[in-house]
Amino acid sequence: MSAGRILVVDDDPQIRRVMRVTLTGQGYEVDDAKDGEGALEKLRAHRFDLVLLDMNMPGMDGLEACRSIRRQSDIAIIMLTVRDTESDKVEALDAGADDYITKPFSPPELLARIRAALRRSPSTLEPTGRLTLGAVQVDFDAREVTAHDRKVRLTPKEFDLLRYLAAHANKTVSHRELLQGVWGPDYGDQVDYLRVFVNQLRKKIESIPSQPAFLVTEPWVGYRLNVPAESSQKS
Repeated sequence: MSAGRILVVDDDPQIRRVMRVTLTGQGYEVDDAKDGEGALEKLRAHRFDLVLLDMNMPGMDGLEACRSIRRQSDIAIIMLTVRDTESDKVEALDAGADDYITKPFSPPELLARIRAALRRSPSTLEPTGRLTLGAVQVDFDAREVTAHDRKVRLTPKEFDLLRYLAAHANKTVSHRELLQGVWGPDYGDQVDYLRVFVNQLRKKIESIPSQPAFLVTEPWVGYRLNVPAESSQKS
């Protein structure tokens, strides 16, 4: 049984070969493309569960390809980059990536990131119905978010993070619990990593992201989603 279908997009043929061997050895079905245009063609023609997308490619680069994919799909996307600054990571997440991994990386690290990107929170923790956060409406059943009657696109992992916090509404959730609850047991100590995702989510659900009213920080502990009493959320 296939562990999932993955599209590898990188202009380096050696990297594509190595990834194909690594991933097929773990039970994944793998196809590849050498540039953004080729990736979009394959995504239109076939179904995939995840895209490994190099950020720096000739022609349509990874960021542009990521934005194009996000306009039509909620598929999991992991961006591959040789740059390791926070601004580069934020740029990847702003484009719609669910995660990023810095080259060079080890096969175990890559496989852990893939498992995390494909992972979904247990259904027993999933809130249902709608949640109102000021001008933001969250429809958990449809996996849709709107603000001021306009659709706000969350990446799959951003939505999972919001859903996990909503399942523990008005309670402080520790960094470790959030990381392991949303990303899986391979995570737990990557607080800086979590902070980047929380900041991205705040940009989409807070009126003033630098002064959050709903997704608040509990210093040195974790995060809490403040849900108004009049919210129509149901669990």
